[in-house]
Amino acid sequence: MEFFAICAGVPVHISDTKSGSKTLVLLHGYLETLSVWDDFVPLLDKDLRIIRIDLPGHGLSGAREPVTTVDFSAQAVYEALQKCGVEACTVVGHSMGGYVALSFAEQFPDAVNGLCLFHSTPHPDPETKREARDREIAFVREGKLPLIVSQSVPNMFADDNAARFKTKIEEIIEVSEIHEPDGIAACLEGMKIRPDRNGFLADFKKPLLFIFGRKDRHIPIETAEALAAKFPHADVLWLPDAGHCGFVEAPQDTAEKISRFVV
Repeated sequence: MEFFAICAGVPVHISDTKSGSKTLVLLHGYLETLSVWDDFVPLLDKDLRIIRIDLPGHGLSGAREPVTTVDFSAQAVYEALQKCGVEACTVVGHSMGGYVALSFAEQFPDAVNGLCLFHSTPHPDPETKREARDREIAFVREGKLPLIVSQSVPNMFADDNAARFKTKIEEIIEVSEIHEPDGIAACLEGMKIRPDRNGFLADFKKPLLFIFGRKDRHIPIETAEALAAKFPHADVLWLPDAGHCGFVEAPQDTAEKISRFVV
């Protein structure tokens, strides 16, 4: 079932399977929509209730302009779950969705049974990344979002997977045409100023899962290994042949791991 609800003052596009003994929330990454999980959801445990959301500024959901912070997006996720009648869930966040998932877990601890950072980290943007986001914001405002998407989406995949998943890459690029440029720019502004959540994660007592691709161009393997060492209480799934899009590049392994992880 797909529907819209006003959450945190903006329209939010929600998909909810409605039934299941445990609830899993899937939060997509930057330049994606809830449809990016379409092929992944059927691989998950059939007893799970699965909720997906177009995060504010993406897909069919509205944004809070000029800045859509990850904290605002987390508030929208919380209100969306309230609309669905969900009190607590396991939340999985892919890349940018991981930043939102972290904020959600910090703001609404009673609503979180477990947290999975899927190709994501608790780190804030370093200065070089903030400067890169400023350049990207300028390009978006100049009407160059299609060019950004056409360059960014293939880079989510490992070099040797790009040809194999050509159809999926083209699908993600095509779906991105529904994004409103101002909403994307507002999300970039929000990611640029997100806080460091390493301290929060160190104190997080509930089940924690990291999923990393060893060929990820966005999260160097040294960064991933340092995080795994820093948070020894976390379970870690290493994907040897995946880049930044493990639910496409290694769907069976990731689906099985997440299905077992859901609390």
